[in-house]
Amino acid sequence: HSPPLPPPNQIPRRRPPPPPPAAMGDPQFTIGTSMSDILATMERDGHDPATISLGINAMLCFVYDYLPEPPVSLTASLSLAGASWVPDGVDRISRLPDVLLRDIISRLSAKDAARTAALSSRWPPLWRSAPLALFDINLFPDGDASPSPCAVTAAVSGALAAHPGPFRCVHLICSTMDKHRGEMARWIDILVAKGVQELVFVNRPWPIDLRLPATIFSCASLTRLYLGIWRLPDTAAVPRGVSFPNLRELGLCWNVMEDRDLAFMLERSPVLEFLGIMGSQTGVRVRLVSHSLRCVQLGFSFMEDIDVVDAPRLERLFQWETVSAVNSRAMANRSFRIKIGHAPNLRVLGYLQPGEQELVVVAGSKENIVPSVQILAMEVQFGARNAVKKVPGFLRCFPNLETLHVQVKL
Repeated sequence: HSPPLPPPNQIPRRRPPPPPPAAMGDPQFTIGTSMSDILATMERDGHDPATISLGINAMLCFVYDYLPEPPVSLTASLSLAGASWVPDGVDRISRLPDVLLRDIISRLSAKDAARTAALSSRWPPLWRSAPLALFDINLFPDGDASPSPCAVTAAVSGALAAHPGPFRCVHLICSTMDKHRGEMARWIDILVAKGVQELVFVNRPWPIDLRLPATIFSCASLTRLYLGIWRLPDTAAVPRGVSFPNLRELGLCWNVMEDRDLAFMLERSPVLEFLGIMGSQTGVRVRLVSHSLRCVQLGFSFMEDIDVVDAPRLERLFQWETVSAVNSRAMANRSFRIKIGHAPNLRVLGYLQPGEQELVVVAGSKENIVPSVQILAMEVQFGARNAVKKVPGFLRCFPNLETLHVQVKL
């Protein structure tokens, strides 16, 4: 049986904590392993099987903290009880033009949007055609802080089926998808058909490497996409013409993905401006070839390489708390490498780690410099002689530096 998981609304939002040390030490420990096998192994080795829930909850806390906030209020009330008076008792809002009323409905959660049908006879037709915002956390029954996964899944399926119009924003973070694979596939089909623009989709483990349906790549309407705790679809089997022509923001959190999967998503997202990878279950080789990317954030991940090949609009590149994935024989004799090629607008770079990382500048400059960088952040272990000796060499690569941030690594 899976350990109990806290609902997202009971997890405080704060700066993402580092992943559990056991997970950071061996990324392959849980990949493709059943919960029963892991619990049996822990019991055999003398560990308390109950502690597995702590690691899973820490992973969920990490993921939930990184997700974007819902664009609508989930706590605002539609009631007029708080109003001291209503002039003449006249419903002036219902007299507004249809386009404004649809906009009002689209700024409510799906649950509250459905309630507008009780205001007057004018609202139901508007609700049926308005683009709704659906959040599964908002579908919990009143007073039930931790409903069963089946109840959450049924509520989501009901909400998607009840609305004949489009969905502009959908956050699905509360369902244990391994038990509802059929519903998961149907949800994605519905969202593709209804032209969802913002999608946040998290698998509540176990397993932590559940394969995401490839139909997600058919959603050409997406402008914002966050995926958490999945194994990404095999992009080698995705039709050649598939793309994300409108996607501007992509967040990948604690997923399993091949190098080709990330390259595929960058290649098929011609207007992508933001890429974030927070946590990874396997080693990631980031190869940036994009004429639209402006900001890249990488954190708490197993990194093999960061290679900025051709990113003419890239302005900010952040990587912190990354772990060098040098466990394979092919990488055992070299350090984690950051390679900067064509990035003429790169202004902010960090956190570089002299001693643990190798900096390679191949921007066509004989001096091996990056003249555009103005703000640099470094993490230095001053007790390590090799790391300190490399600091001047790193700094020489950035002759126009204006601000330097140095963090001491203990």
